Amino acid sequence: MEKKTEHYDVVIVGGGPGGMTAALYAGRARLKTLLIEKSLIGGMATYTSEVENYPGFPEPIDGTELMKSFDKQFRRFGVNVKLTDVREIRVDCCTRTVSTFRTDYVAKAVVIATGNKSRLTGAKNEDKFLNDKGISFCATCDAARNTGKRIMVIGSGDAAIEEGTFLTKFASEVIVSVMHDEGIMDANKVAQEKALANPKMKFMWNTVVESFEGEEELKQVVLKNIKTGELIPMDVDTCFLFIGYVPNTKMFEGLIDMTSRGYIKTNEDMETSCTGIFAVGDCRDKTLRQIATAVGDGAVAGYMAEKYVEEMDYVQKEIFEAKGLTMAFVYNAIDAVDREFLSRAEKAQELHKGKLGLRRIDIYKSDRIACRLDYSKTPSLIFMQDGKVIENVTDLSAIENKIAEMVAKHG
Repeated sequence: MEKKTEHYDVVIVGGGPGGMTAALYAGRARLKTLLIEKSLIGGMATYTSEVENYPGFPEPIDGTELMKSFDKQFRRFGVNVKLTDVREIRVDCCTRTVSTFRTDYVAKAVVIATGNKSRLTGAKNEDKFLNDKGISFCATCDAARNTGKRIMVIGSGDAAIEEGTFLTKFASEVIVSVMHDEGIMDANKVAQEKALANPKMKFMWNTVVESFEGEEELKQVVLKNIKTGELIPMDVDTCFLFIGYVPNTKMFEGLIDMTSRGYIKTNEDMETSCTGIFAVGDCRDKTLRQIATAVGDGAVAGYMAEKYVEEMDYVQKEIFEAKGLTMAFVYNAIDAVDREFLSRAEKAQELHKGKLGLRRIDIYKSDRIACRLDYSKTPSLIFMQDGKVIENVTDLSAIENKIAEMVAKHG
C-alpha cells in the first residue's frame, strides 16, 4: 500500500505536557501544526493521582483532569491530532519527515516530546507478570482493584513514596522495598514524613527484588537484603514499580546527539544537534523532570519553532524563489570588519539597482539561513541566479569590482 504524504509547518511527536504546550504555542502562531501521540494524550502525568506543585492550583488536582484541560486548550487553535506510532524521522536539506505506518508527515520543524517509560528491576521472572498480571506502574489506574489487598511498592523516590501513600487508601497493607539504610529515602521530606507516620505502610530497608513468583498471576515477591544476602519471600497481590524511567528516544539514535543514558541534548532554545528539530520534556537532558518544567520546555520550543519556520519561509521566498541576479551578503553583525564590507556591498548594489538584488544574512544569533547557502566564513558574498548559487566569494578586497563583473555577466 502506497503511503500518503501530508505537509505541516510543525509536527510534534508526543502528547505529554511539553508536547501539548509546544502545540499550543505553534497553533496560536497560526502555523499548520500536527501533534502525534501513540497512546494517551497527557502522557505519564495522567498517572499521577495528586499534582500539588503545578502553579495556579492551590489545592491538589488529579493529573488526568489537569491534562484534560491542557488538551482542550491547545485544540482551540486548530492543531490536528493523530493517534498513531511514529516509526522514524528523516532529514533532508529543508524538511523533516515524520514517518508512521500509513503516512509520511513532511514538516519544516519537528518537536520531540516522547517522554520516558518506567524502568524495570531486571529481576527473575519479571517479564512473566507484566501486562496486568501482577506488576503495575500506575497507582491511579490500579488502586481500586487492590482494595483490601496486600501490595508492594519498589522504590523510595517521590513517585514511590507519594503513590505508596495514596495506595494505603485502598490496600490493607503497603510494603515498601527500599535499597537504602533505615530512614533514608530519595523522596522529598514532606512525603517521607507522611509515609513514616502512616500505619498501613511497612518498610523493608536494604532490600532489592530478587525474583517474582507465581503461576498465571503474581503471588510472591522475593526480596534480597543487600547487606546480608538473606532472601525474604513476601506474599503480595500486586507489586508497583517506581524506580525511575528510561527515555523513549531509541528511534533517534544516530540522528541527534544524546547522553550515554539516552536523553536528548539541547541548548536553552530546546534545539537539538539537528537543525529544525527541537526536544522538550522528560526525554530531554536536564536536572528536573516535572509538569512545570515540561511546560516551560514546550513554550520555548513552540516559540523557537515559529521563528525557525519564519526563517525558512523567508529563505525560500526571498532567496530560493527570487528571480534574476541576487547576492546574499553573509556577515556577523558584531564584527566591525563584516559591517564595513556590508556597507560597501550596499553602496555597490545601489549603482546596479534593478539588475541586482541584495539579501542581508546576519549569523550573529543563528547561521541556519546561511548554512542553506553553504557559506564557509564571514563575510561572504554569495551570488545567485534565479535561486541557484552560481558563485561564493570570500575574498572581498575588491568587492565593488566583483559586483560590477557579476552584473555585467549575469545581470
